[in-house]
Amino acid sequence: MIILGVDPGLSMTGWGLIRSRERDDISLVCYGCIKTRSGNALAERLGEIHAELERIIDEHKPEEMAVEELFFSKEARTVASVGQARGAIILTAAVKKLRVFEYNPRHIKMALTGYGSAQKIQIQSMVKTLLKLKEIPKPDDAADALAVAVCHVHTKQR
Repeated sequence: MIILGVDPGLSMTGWGLIRSRERDDISLVCYGCIKTRSGNALAERLGEIHAELERIIDEHKPEEMAVEELFFSKEARTVASVGQARGAIILTAAVKKLRVFEYNPRHIKMALTGYGSAQKIQIQSMVKTLLKLKEIPKPDDAADALAVAVCHVHTKQR
């Protein structure tokens, strides 16, 4: 099974694809980021996220998508823009007939480290270890997306 993990963001949406045969048999397919320019109109930026995600889905044929839920911070504008990006991402999955699973940041941390308050570097190190990589994936958004995908595999098969 191929799982697409997504870390939503308006300026940068991380994505990562992993292959899962069993809970402990996962491997990296590929990963990257969808970058949009802050000077472009919101509709154009959301359209870019949709089009690139659609291309990734068409090329790699994932069977499920795991998306990080919103983390509510004090910055309302950030929450709103990430929410709009999530909407475009989930709509793309719906159009492509992909089942979507959503995980909050604490759940992702628990699934990868057993500790709900783990630091970002701990999560990234676990992604590196579990996917048998030589280094932590860069940028951080891509590593976060892979963490969401790994969380899905560990959560779904329990």
